[in-house]
Amino acid sequence: MRVLVTGYAGQLGWDTVRQLEARGIECRGVDMQDFDLTDGQAVKNYVQEFRPSVIVHCAAYTGVDKAESQPEICAAVNGMGTVNVVRAALSVGAKLVFISTDYVFPGTGDKPYQVDDPYGPQNVYGMSKVQGEDAVRSLMTRYFILRTSWVFGKNGHNFVRTMLRLGAEKKEIRVVNDQIGSPTYTQDLARVICDMIITDKYGIYHVRNEGFLSWYDFAKMIMEKAGLPCRVIPVPSSEYPTPAKRPLNSRLDGSKLAESGFTPMPTVENALDRYLEEIKDEIHA
Repeated sequence: MRVLVTGYAGQLGWDTVRQLEARGIECRGVDMQDFDLTDGQAVKNYVQEFRPSVIVHCAAYTGVDKAESQPEICAAVNGMGTVNVVRAALSVGAKLVFISTDYVFPGTGDKPYQVDDPYGPQNVYGMSKVQGEDAVRSLMTRYFILRTSWVFGKNGHNFVRTMLRLGAEKKEIRVVNDQIGSPTYTQDLARVICDMIITDKYGIYHVRNEGFLSWYDFAKMIMEKAGLPCRVIPVPSSEYPTPAKRPLNSRLDGSKLAESGFTPMPTVENALDRYLEEIKDEIHA
């Protein structure tokens, strides 16, 4: 097996390559300097040179607010860029893992979204990910679409790092308490990816750490576990208007994972404990 991982400079791409290497699976991580996702011929040339049996497509335009003023660029990367990766995968007979998001749903109500619930993106980024999913589903049969939410990992900026910085600088902070979802540790998500690619259990999965909570709840958990005295004050999303509309309901039903025979994801609390241990040197630097 030979695996190509796009978006290697990001949190998930980096952890996926680490996990593959730990399992002794031949792999290569690539990023923007290797080829432009929007250049179909460049993507195809690179893939045909490396000839992977699996492509894990983590690369994406992820600036959710910036996308509102750059819809064409976002669509070119997440939509057409995914089409280019799909075509390249088909040209060498490779399986594909496509990383998607809870933003493909409307984000309303309070019930967890099922894998077959209808789309209803509320912002440009979410729409671009629907375009990516559509490309995968319409052109391929050997694919895994993994929708996830609120990711955090060692190789990049994320909510946990922001809270640790603010918690060390301030006596109190205000965090929204009406957006509910599941933080996801990229190390755990990478493990699931590596478990999946050696199977033929294709389809759409929701993969996030177990447990639903608000950003406020998560911020409190971070402060408590890091031993920071910073007070966290709950506020509504209306206090922090953003260019892109954020879903209030980011709950994803993850039951298909265990039903398909894969090891369930650990709890959010367990994931946070292990992440804080992983980055403890930089916390205490």
